Amino acid sequence: MKIMVDAFGGDNAPIDVIKGCLLALETYSDIELFLSGNEDTLRKIATENNINISKITIVDAEDVISVDEDPKEICRSKSSCSMAVGLKALKSGAVDAFVSAGSTGALVVGSSVLVGRIKGVKRAALAPVLHTDNGCFMILDAGANLDCRPEMFVQFGIMGSVYVKRVLGISNPRVGLANVGIEPSKGTEAHRCGYELLSNCQCINFVGNMEARDMFLGKCDVIVCDGLSGNMMLKTAEGTSKFLIGILKEIFTRSIFTKLAALSLKNQIKRVKKTVDYREYGGAILLGISKPVIKAHGSSDANAFKNAINQARMCVREKIIDEMSKNISGSMGDE
Repeated sequence: MKIMVDAFGGDNAPIDVIKGCLLALETYSDIELFLSGNEDTLRKIATENNINISKITIVDAEDVISVDEDPKEICRSKSSCSMAVGLKALKSGAVDAFVSAGSTGALVVGSSVLVGRIKGVKRAALAPVLHTDNGCFMILDAGANLDCRPEMFVQFGIMGSVYVKRVLGISNPRVGLANVGIEPSKGTEAHRCGYELLSNCQCINFVGNMEARDMFLGKCDVIVCDGLSGNMMLKTAEGTSKFLIGILKEIFTRSIFTKLAALSLKNQIKRVKKTVDYREYGGAILLGISKPVIKAHGSSDANAFKNAINQARMCVREKIIDEMSKNISGSMGDE
């Protein structure tokens, strides 16, 4: 399968993007990788760092869209940027999936306009996967749509269920609606209407409202919410994990005795770090787009890019877009 990676997206681009691609090629034998970006610059950087990129095809792109620019410029003045070139290649069928750690807003706009949404899908949703001690769960939307209509919650639940079932191997995913309380009457009008629609949707396993404090306790496999709430939950989880790891580091380096204790707990500490490390999964898929698009974390390193490429690989292999299209179409028919 053919996967395109935005060479100039992210804080550590392009060197860590290149290294991540090479790690992916070493790990997965069924992929062919492409880099979208200025070819002269990429070849110069590879030479300066003594990196052989002969196994990667470069698709030249003369420009880059930054996180500070208006996302809509990806379809205007920045239509030749590395992200736009990659998305156009995806749309044409030249590649099967696209990965970028660049501007989230530009990726959402570019994917929706240049690639297009699945027929019937109201809005695309960012859907990161977070780890728990004994599994993982998906949040959507995590920032693409700050405000959501009730029917969007249903579509998020359908798409999220397909993903975790096909890619994560959860046979009957439990879908919960993020809310301020578990009672059906809680939340805004959109939440109350969404609760009713989700309860009546036959193609998902809706288990009711879920409070944010329960998201790491394994009560849901898919958490649907508006993008404002989802992004706050995601960033709070990231900040809390950094805070806790920092406290542990400070505790275990206080004295020779705590250092010895840390040594004896080395494997357990690594397990905790792995659980809260975004790099372990790679990125957030943009669900609702007609072809696989993965948004890698802005500060992704080489290992994170490798994992994001694997995420794109799994989406293509499991044909999740086809399955989502069928389920969305079926839900519309039920209505």
